[in-house]
Amino acid sequence: MRRVRIIGIGPGHPDQVTAEAVRAMNEVDYFLVPDKSADHAGTDGLLRAREEICRRHLPGEYRIVTVRDPERDRDDPADYRRAVEDWHEARAAAYEQAMLADPGDVGFLVWGDPSLYDSTVRIVERVLARGNLTFSYDVIPGVSSLQLLAARHRLVLNDIGTSLTVTTGRRLPAEAAAGNDNILVMLDGALRCRALPDPSAWHIWWGANLGSPDEALAAGRLDQALDGILRARAEAKAASGWVMDTYLLRRVSSARP
Repeated sequence: MRRVRIIGIGPGHPDQVTAEAVRAMNEVDYFLVPDKSADHAGTDGLLRAREEICRRHLPGEYRIVTVRDPERDRDDPADYRRAVEDWHEARAAAYEQAMLADPGDVGFLVWGDPSLYDSTVRIVERVLARGNLTFSYDVIPGVSSLQLLAARHRLVLNDIGTSLTVTTGRRLPAEAAAGNDNILVMLDGALRCRALPDPSAWHIWWGANLGSPDEALAAGRLDQALDGILRARAEAKAASGWVMDTYLLRRVSSARP
């Protein structure tokens, strides 16, 4: 039976790809990679990073098939869930067409870890549900940007006897208002932490393009660190053509590493 491998490749550095992921990469016929460059300037850099990982870990020739990524409403639509589900369905249709045109075992090279704020597993399941293709699939975990953020800042992400909230920038205001005081934030291109009511009450550990040559780090009390973070973020984006950042917020009263 045809096989699909959903392979976590870490935040971007070839050294952070696991041995299990390398084995899986060597067992597929080609890789399907979304091409977002038409909609998001500079994201072809993510394709180049995947190509570098392939060059490092595959001894022979490899083949990457790019699929134009469908447009998505990213302006915080009223029905956010429906907007995302529509995008998933459009992606599933695009992947299905590519797989119908190109037989063989397929690899998806997933940034970070496939279990954390990534849609690939859901989309592959949608492809199966459409009923035009038959295949088995498995998931190979990867190093997440959260793990790398903790390593770079020499952090233990959870404080002793406390919980840890992982959320998106879109959900950050609600999570902070609910009293959560140890919050990992992903997918926050707008840096919504700037709008928290009392930035002096938080400590931030921030990282952008983690694992890449243009990695940037900053830490400090939120009100004092924000200007530096904004500068470092702009510099990382100018250098790479893209920026992905994540950060830990902890209330100052418990802001221990």
